[in-house]
Amino acid sequence: MRFQYRYYGETYVSNSAASTDMRFVPDTLRAPTHFVADINKHIPFREAISALHDVVVADQRYQPKDKTAYKEWAAQNEEMMLAQFQARSSDLKEQLQPLQSEMRALQARKSKLMKPFYDAQSKYYNYLYQTNRELWIALDPVITVHPDRVFFECFSRDESSYASLSCSHNVFDHIGDFACGTTNIDYSESLYGEFQKIRDYKSTRLSIDPGGFQVKTADDPEFIEEKIDVPETWVRGFLQVSSAMNMVARRLDLHPMDVHNFCLQMRRKKERAGPRSIRFVLTPGEPVRAVFEPWNEEVVCRRSIYRGNVAEEVRVWGRRRLMLLERLIPVAQSFTVHLMGSGLPSFWIANMPDMQFTLGLSGWTANDWSHAGQFDLLAPRGEIDNDSKEKVFAALGKRWFATSAQLSLDTGLDRMMVERALTLYTQAGRVIYDLVNEVYRLRELARDPLPLDTLRFASPEEEEAQKLVALHAMSRHAVEAEADGSIRLSAQARHGDRQYQVMLRLDADERIVDGACQCNFFTYNRMHKGPCAHMLALRMSRQQAA
Repeated sequence: MRFQYRYYGETYVSNSAASTDMRFVPDTLRAPTHFVADINKHIPFREAISALHDVVVADQRYQPKDKTAYKEWAAQNEEMMLAQFQARSSDLKEQLQPLQSEMRALQARKSKLMKPFYDAQSKYYNYLYQTNRELWIALDPVITVHPDRVFFECFSRDESSYASLSCSHNVFDHIGDFACGTTNIDYSESLYGEFQKIRDYKSTRLSIDPGGFQVKTADDPEFIEEKIDVPETWVRGFLQVSSAMNMVARRLDLHPMDVHNFCLQMRRKKERAGPRSIRFVLTPGEPVRAVFEPWNEEVVCRRSIYRGNVAEEVRVWGRRRLMLLERLIPVAQSFTVHLMGSGLPSFWIANMPDMQFTLGLSGWTANDWSHAGQFDLLAPRGEIDNDSKEKVFAALGKRWFATSAQLSLDTGLDRMMVERALTLYTQAGRVIYDLVNEVYRLRELARDPLPLDTLRFASPEEEEAQKLVALHAMSRHAVEAEADGSIRLSAQARHGDRQYQVMLRLDADERIVDGACQCNFFTYNRMHKGPCAHMLALRMSRQQAA
C-alpha cells in the first residue's frame, strides 16, 4: 500500500540557552492542519515525547545470536587446526612450519583481495538497516489537532506496541490560530537528542508549522516528496487498536510506585523458561496482586485497590514492553490499566498533569497488532443505511469529539444505530475511540479512503462466516437471557460434512464477550485470536433474523 507525502522543508528542533523551538513539518497534501503554542509543562512533555520515541524505535522480537564472524573464523582456521592436531610427531612439525607460513601468506592475500567486497557488503547491510529504521520513523507519528487536545500516535517497529500522547490545551500558553485535523509529520531519529535539552528554565515552543500550506508553487525546491510502500500490517494494526479500545475490559488504577516495582522485578531477573507472564489476581475491595511467573514472586500493590465486582485472574504476556513506561514514573500521578483478558491486549495509561500517555500492548510481543486478534469482529455489528452513516459522521465532524449519546441527540437516530455507524468508521480508520475521555474523535488515518476490501480480512474467519450465512449453514438459533443483561445464543453449524455446536454470549451493547465451538480453530486458539467463523456466522444469522 503506497502513501505519498509532501513536506515543505524539514522538521527541526533548535536549542539555545533561553529557548527550545520545535517545528514539525506537516504533510501539505492533506487538509491544512496547524498548531502553534508555548509549552508550560516542560519536563512531563519532554519525558512523554521521549517515551513516544522509545516506542517508535522499539523492536523486542527475538534476535538470534549472530554467528557469522565465528563461522568465517572457523572456516579459515579449520585446515590449520587439523594440521596442528596431526602434527604431533617431531618430523611432521618441521614439514608443517613452511606449510603454515605459506597458508598465512595465502590468507593475507585472500583478505587483501576480498577486502573491497567485505567493505561493500558491510556498507550495504548498514544502508539496509538505516533505511529500515528511517522507513518506520517516516510512518510515525500521526498528529491530530482537536479543539480541546493535541495528540500524537505511533507504532513500534515490531508492530506489537501502540502509543498515544494526548495533550490538553491546558499544557500550552499563547495558543495562536490553529486548524483542526490529522496529518503526518516529517520526523527523524536525530530529533530525540534535541528533545532531551528541554528544560523548565527555557521557554519551549511547539509548532505544527502552517507555513507549507501558504506556499502556492508546488515546484518550490523546499518541497520534499516521499512515496513510501506502507506494509498493510501497519495500517491494519492501527484499525485493530481503534477497535480494541472500545471493548469491555477490567480497569485497574495503579500507583506509580507499583509500576516501578513491576519494572524493578523485571530488571532484577531474566527469565530462561516459561511462562513469562504477569498474573494479576483481582479481588474486589482488596489490593491488586501481580504474580511474576515462572518464579511466582508476588508484588502486592497496597496503594491500589481493585474496584471491580468479580474476583478473577488475568495473565499478561510480553511484559518487558512495560519498560517503555519507566521514564514516565517520576512525572506520572497515576496509571490506569485496561485488561481485556488473559492473552489479550492491554492498555496502560500514564496520567500526567493535563497529559495522558497510552501504551497499547498486543497479547504478546511476537503477536503483533495486525495478527493479535480480529477485534473489529468482536465489536457490535448491524445493518445501517448510508444516509444514517453520513449523518452521524457529519454530526461528529461539527463537534470533532462526542459520545454516542450526544450524537444520538444531534442526529435523532437511535443510540444503537449511532454506535453501529461509529464502529464502521472506526474500522475504516476515520474515527478513533478516546479511551481516556470515553468519547469518539474524528481522526482520518489516511488522506484517501483506505482499501477496505483489502484490509477487511486479516484472516479468513469473517469471509468464511459470510459464506456460511449465504449457504444457510446455521440452524435456527436459541436465545437465552442472562442475569447480567447479556444474551446467550446457541445453534448448530453445518460446515462441509461436519456439524458443530456453537455458543455465543453478547453483552447489552451486542459485543461478543464469550463463546465456544467444537471446531479446530476454537479448540487451538480459544478466544485469543478472536471468534471463529461459526461464531461470527451465528451472530450474522441472528442479525438477519432480527
